[in-house]
Amino acid sequence: MDDERPTTSAPRDAFVDFLRAFSIVVVVLWHWAFTILVWGPDGPTATNPIGFTSGLWVLTWLFQVLPLFFYVGGYVHLLAWQRARARGEHLGHFVWRNLRKLSVPALVLLTAWLALGLVVSLVFDVRWLWRTVLLVVSPLWFIGVYLLLIALIPVWLRLITRFGAVALVVVIGLVVVVDILRFRYGFDEIGYVNLVLVWGLAFMSGFFHQALVDAPRQAAAALTWAGLFGLVGLVFSGLYPGSMVGVPGEPTSNMAPPTLCIVALLAFQVGVAELARPWLRERLERPRLRRVVEIVNRFAMPVFLFHTTGMAIGRALLYGVNGELAEREVPDLVWWLERPLFIGLSLLCTLPVIWLFGRFGHRRQTVPSAA
Repeated sequence: MDDERPTTSAPRDAFVDFLRAFSIVVVVLWHWAFTILVWGPDGPTATNPIGFTSGLWVLTWLFQVLPLFFYVGGYVHLLAWQRARARGEHLGHFVWRNLRKLSVPALVLLTAWLALGLVVSLVFDVRWLWRTVLLVVSPLWFIGVYLLLIALIPVWLRLITRFGAVALVVVIGLVVVVDILRFRYGFDEIGYVNLVLVWGLAFMSGFFHQALVDAPRQAAAALTWAGLFGLVGLVFSGLYPGSMVGVPGEPTSNMAPPTLCIVALLAFQVGVAELARPWLRERLERPRLRRVVEIVNRFAMPVFLFHTTGMAIGRALLYGVNGELAEREVPDLVWWLERPLFIGLSLLCTLPVIWLFGRFGHRRQTVPSAA
């Protein structure tokens, strides 16, 4: 049916830019504020306050925003493809161009940390350094999944063009099947199929963003309540953990790999965002706020790529000042009061890294080619 196909004429707007900026800022601030490093004989391991603070997991229903980010990413890439197609660009070239734009800085970061780990471990015989390197580059899993979703854009377009919204329903059904095989029959490895299914669903759902905007407001309300009741039912059934982020010590995680809970979270967050759209658009008419959103979006990917590097530098500086590696594992009042310090220090240490890599990238672009 034609009304099940995503609308293809909607321009990119300030509201979508805000959602993208908001998602990146929340992810980065979460890592800076809530990463607790626990040091052992083999080096550091990361935990977070959710496992130690009763009821804090409820906040992850609002602040685990990766489903919303992938949703926005799908919509933005759909619009970008429409503009590219209007210019006569081939789909394969469009996909390759976007893959290269994102993968090159990620590979530079990964190579730099691997080289640092190799040199330091060989020269100083610091055995725990590789665990540190792994923690710093671990957020790159997100980049890997995002690159896969971009590479599969021809598949998403084909599915949506041919089947419309039915494709989303089928993918949700496949997520259910994977979870049944994983939790009921013990096929744990098959859970990683949901990396493609769940995040692919979020990405494809973005193709329908304009259709949701054009729909009656009750559609967003229905989506919100369906997602919320879905989360409540899944979590309080005892089959899924309540937190939408990984919690050390929990037997299962809703994120590694993603579960049906993330599908419900996607519906809830997209519905809430759409309900808030009129109010947000009115606020985004203010030039100052709009300028802030533009700046955040301009530096969104560099900040995400390098924010754990800045955090590592900041923690090293704190170690140099305090002379001890241990952090408060169980959050107390002092721990919470220290959060602005950790955020500010991580930001100050991230900005020079972004500047340094920005200079490197600019220099590469300005060197004339041999041709």
